[in-house]
Amino acid sequence: MLLYSDIITNDELFSDAFPMKLVDDIVYEVDCEMIVVKDGDVNIGANPSAEEGGEELEDGAKTVNNLVHSGKLQQTTFDKKSYLTYLKGYMKAVKADLQANKPDQVEAFEKGAAAFAKKIVANFKDFEFYIGESMNPEGMVALLNYREDGITPYFTFWKHGLKEIKL
Repeated sequence: MLLYSDIITNDELFSDAFPMKLVDDIVYEVDCEMIVVKDGDVNIGANPSAEEGGEELEDGAKTVNNLVHSGKLQQTTFDKKSYLTYLKGYMKAVKADLQANKPDQVEAFEKGAAAFAKKIVANFKDFEFYIGESMNPEGMVALLNYREDGITPYFTFWKHGLKEIKL
């Protein structure tokens, strides 16, 4: 099994247990789905019916995205301007890592990343943003979107911002 972690933060983001495909040799699209998880039976002394959302939590079950849950991803927000500022800095950090470790991939990364970034900006309103467990703002921001059916979720991760760890 392979784990994919962020080259900047070392946060584990996902594994090859999720269906994934490489797009334009620049990003991975990783399919995910909504699942129901049940917390262990923990008595915290609260009255669930008096809490907001009590019916949903009455049996301790909740609906979550399986990749968000397994990768312990944290949702964050951006407006277009702040995302572009972040992306510029992130791409610079990835390029520096490539120059140090994989110099033969720098040119392809620069061309591919610029083209894919244009696609992101053009569809900016369609994305939700997630960062790794450490919540380090310098790390990769994963993009959640939905397939054409409007129901099936998938994440986009920058290929060159990941390192593979064999288990």
